[in-house]
Amino acid sequence: MQNSIKCYMCDRNAINSEHVPPKNLFPEQKDVKEDYRKHLITVPSCEIHNSVKSKDDEFLMVSLAGIFGNNSIGYLHKFTKVNRAIRRTSNRLLDKAFKKRKHYHLKSKNGFIEVIWGTPDHGRLINCFEHIAYGLHYHYLGKSFRGEIKVLLGYLHSEDENNNIFVQFLKDRAAIDLKDLPKYGANQDIFYYQFTTPDENGIYMVHMRFYGGIDVYASFLPQDKPKPFNFALELMKVCDETIFNLGDKEYKIINTKKRR
Repeated sequence: MQNSIKCYMCDRNAINSEHVPPKNLFPEQKDVKEDYRKHLITVPSCEIHNSVKSKDDEFLMVSLAGIFGNNSIGYLHKFTKVNRAIRRTSNRLLDKAFKKRKHYHLKSKNGFIEVIWGTPDHGRLINCFEHIAYGLHYHYLGKSFRGEIKVLLGYLHSEDENNNIFVQFLKDRAAIDLKDLPKYGANQDIFYYQFTTPDENGIYMVHMRFYGGIDVYASFLPQDKPKPFNFALELMKVCDETIFNLGDKEYKIINTKKRR
């Protein structure tokens, strides 16, 4: 008896396929005059991990397309398909994408541009990118991942300056590992990804870039590998200051809790 194809995320039988990343992140040809939906990645999916994700896919589309630092295609996607979805739901999509938000209108040569400044739903974003990481793992390595995934949102700015410094250190360190690795994806102005090889602890990473400016990282610790002791994080807990050096750059983390 032939084995059934399993879901990319679990041991259930797959009944359909799912786009990774979601198809709606890729602009429609009618909006951008070019076909950015060719050769999209699909993975086998069970009913639970496909049908229940449609709302998360819309949430992710609204959360990403108009972010400062994106390329022109990302902005065009925001002002066409994304805005249509926002109007269709009477702004409910915005309410879900941002826990708190303020609207500003900036003057431009062609009139005014609406800018939204707010607090994103961090937990939901992590969940969305975890699904994408699982899917890319299945597509790239040909098997489902079993173990622990940690996601780093490299594009968000925190009110905690120590967090911003540490995230920048992690991004700069990742850039060294990723420098000469191939970039995969048929529509790289919209999305591409890179995989590292496992390190001495068996941990490896996928780097995802959206719209030329949004960087997301996910680390994979397989279930058969012990969790390594993180000496740097332990130092940050007990020291007044922790300094990381990377090339000619210095990253200083101040332990504000210890100083109180």
